[in-house]
Amino acid sequence: MTRRRLTPEEIDLWYKVVEKADRLHPNAVPASPLPKPKPTARRAAIPRAASSPAKPITIRLPDAAVQMDKKAFGRMKRGKLVPEARIDLHGMTLDRAHPALTRFVLSSHAKGRRLVLVITGKGKRDVQTWPAPAQRGILRRNVPLWLAMAPLAQAVLQVQEAHASHGGEGAFYVYLRRAR
Repeated sequence: MTRRRLTPEEIDLWYKVVEKADRLHPNAVPASPLPKPKPTARRAAIPRAASSPAKPITIRLPDAAVQMDKKAFGRMKRGKLVPEARIDLHGMTLDRAHPALTRFVLSSHAKGRRLVLVITGKGKRDVQTWPAPAQRGILRRNVPLWLAMAPLAQAVLQVQEAHASHGGEGAFYVYLRRAR
């Protein structure tokens, strides 16, 4: 879109307004006008998103210190520990998933389970990438936050993204504290 040129009447009007206006900072020295930029060669009118698609935003758990046994943590990360229970939150809304996760984690903790698997899914694949990439997986983003808040925080010892054999990016290992 090209700019239109101001008419002489519009220019005169502008100067009249400037003469009557008060400066915000009267003691400040007026800056010298900047030189006009030199024209550059015109590029083809291709939207930026079409030429270089934006990368999707990835969810990373904070690299917190390992709270559990390091040997067991290594086995869990490699997918060698088998989860004792699992919950699948696919297709649930936030209003349904949060209470279901709370019930599941607290009941698993009460039963003495140590490792459970929470499957959230990766989110919808048809996300927009222009003008800004949308974040995928509302459950995938919220589950680690819910696990870090009360009442679940008292039962949870460690949260880790699952191994590919147990769901990879679409699931979390939740290592629970010992029931007392």
